[in-house]
Amino acid sequence: MDKKRILIADDEPNIRSVVARMLDKDYIVLEAANGEEAVDIAGRERPDIILMDLMMPEMDGYTACSLIKADQATKMIPVIILTAIGHEFNRKFAMEMGADAYITKPFTPQVLADAISPLLGKALQSDGFATETLET
Repeated sequence: MDKKRILIADDEPNIRSVVARMLDKDYIVLEAANGEEAVDIAGRERPDIILMDLMMPEMDGYTACSLIKADQATKMIPVIILTAIGHEFNRKFAMEMGADAYITKPFTPQVLADAISPLLGKALQSDGFATETLET
């Protein structure tokens, strides 16, 4: 079975590196340094799932998520928000923009795996995704 592809969008290289190390054994990891790059890579590479920070230069995660979900070619790609922002307002707004899950930093590899697995399963089985929130 081919490895699934995960796009990590975060402006902090250290965060991208840590998350990539958590995932690179089981997934092909793509990286974006901002929301604009994330939208571009999502359109070109069609990853199986996207892990997106909210606060990034060029284009924030809210806008990037909204654009990805508005595009017919990418709207079915699950987006998991990975952010240090734990406020309920931000979580709700991210979900309104189309996010499929919301995880606050710091998080454990198990929390990340628990968020990714069901969304990948749903991506393979259906045309729609359930919205789920996971917080640590």
